[in-house]
This record gives sequence, C-alpha cells and structure tokens, in this order.
Amino acid sequence: MLKTNEIPTQTLSFPLFHEKNVSVSILRLDLVHPDLSGNKFFKLRHNLMDAQDKGFRRILTFGGAYSNHIYAMAAAGKLFNMDTVGVIRGEIIRPLNPTLDTAEKSGMVLYPMDRNTYKKKEEAQILDDLRRRFGPVYVIPEGGTNSLAILGCKEILHTEHADATHVAVCVGTGGTIAGITASALAHQSVLGFSALKGDFIKESIRKLLETHNITPKCSLDIVTDYHFGGYAKHSRYLITFMQDFYKHTGIPLDPIYTGKMVYGLFDKIRGGYFPTKSKILIIHSGGLQGIKGFEARFGFSLYP
Repeated sequence: MLKTNEIPTQTLSFPLFHEKNVSVSILRLDLVHPDLSGNKFFKLRHNLMDAQDKGFRRILTFGGAYSNHIYAMAAAGKLFNMDTVGVIRGEIIRPLNPTLDTAEKSGMVLYPMDRNTYKKKEEAQILDDLRRRFGPVYVIPEGGTNSLAILGCKEILHTEHADATHVAVCVGTGGTIAGITASALAHQSVLGFSALKGDFIKESIRKLLETHNITPKCSLDIVTDYHFGGYAKHSRYLITFMQDFYKHTGIPLDPIYTGKMVYGLFDKIRGGYFPTKSKILIIHSGGLQGIKGFEARFGFSLYP
C-alpha cells in the first residue's frame, strides 16, 4: 500500500480569530506525499490497488488541460509502475503547459478528445472505442470520484480531529466531501466551499451521498458564494488574499480550490457564521501543481 508522510495539522493565528473567539487549524494534505499530493492521494490509492488486484496494467482517465487529477494520475501510475492514458478535453497544444508536460514526462499518453465527444465520455460506445484503441484499461472517471475514491477520503479524518466542531473542505466533483461527511462525527459540521458557479452542486452532492448510501451523522452545508466568477476564474482580491495568507503562515494556496475556500472561510468568520469557541479544521486538499500553469497562463508569480 502506498504510504503517507506524517500529515501535520498546523494551528493558525490571526487577529480576526481572536476577535471572534474561534480557533482555526489546517490539515496539510498538500504534504501527504512528495509526488502524489493532497486529496488525490486518498482518491486514487484504493483505485490503483483494485486495478492491480484485477490484473490491469493500464489506467485510463479524463481531465482538462490543467487538471490536478491528470497530473496526479500520471504520478500515481509512475509510482505503481502502471501505464496511464489521459483523455484530454479539447485540443492538446504544444509546447505543453506545465501540468501536461509533467504528466507526459511521467509516462502518461495524452489523447485529445473534441469537446462534443468529451461530453459523452461515459457512454458505452465512447468507452468501447477507447478500449479498442488502448487495449484493456481500468477506467477512472474525471476528477477521480467513485466508490473507491470515497472510501479513501473517509480516511482523511482521524481521532485527533474529533475535537473540531467544524470541518471546511473544497468541493469539485464531490468525492472528497462525500468521504469526509461519511466519517465526520455527530457533533461536527462539514462546510463545503464550491469551486463551481451555481447552486446545482448542492443537488449533485445530495445525489452522490444517496448513490453511495451515505447517511451523515454530521450536519452539512454547501457554500456557493466564493467561486469568483466560476471554475478557474479569479480576481485581484483573491490573489492578494492568498499572498497575504502565505506571508503570514508560509502556507501556499491555489487559486482554483483552496484559495477560494480559505477566503470564504475568513469571510464567514468575519460575518459571525461560527459560534464563539468554535474549533475549525481546514482541509488543505493540495492542488499546488496548478500554480505553475496559472502563472504561465496569466504572466505573473503568485508567490514572488
């Protein structure tokens, strides 16, 4: 089994926290493994072990050109000595961006799929076509969310986190928050910060929990107010906040997921959302590989 580094939980100290009489700490999943970082470690390891147990030598998955999942899948395939295929939404432009360049150098075969076909990627005919092209493949969905990913994400919280009253986590495809919700305790509230624009994600998470027979003991709230214009969108306010947070804590955040979550959490604290004496645990879900691609795309350094 792929072993984790010891995952530190770091206490944060800001005047705002003292003013509102709350304590905040952050679980550094970004430090879980040098090559396979963050929530992706937990989402992929049971899938990889299952693929090996079933005799597969090649894994196929899907993602965009800057996808954390594609990057992590390539790293995981290299660690497990398995071939990987990344079906990339849209055109693959060369020279490759930092995400796809690292994935290819890790041994992943990159295969472009036009956007109309990509929308139908889970249909049997599309998957059959991919199997005819690449041979027997173990298929992992875009973002990695399936029953084995949720099983892995159930392992994120441990007994040392039992005193937390609130757990804050990013929401993308929903696998991470589903696993955390499944393992959170009755006195805890799980607060998911969506990186996607729109309230549809609330119904998506409800259906995901229902599909996987998860009946939470904890309370659950999905926050949709801090997407900054939509997935992969950002603003100068967000970037300034992330840079100030890094200067104060030494902890890097990414502008797609964790930056928005922590910004939103601060705003919620400032607005009195949390009762006094709340103990808030932030899940740092990694995604830092995307910083290089972001910097190359927008032409400035996040953490100069």
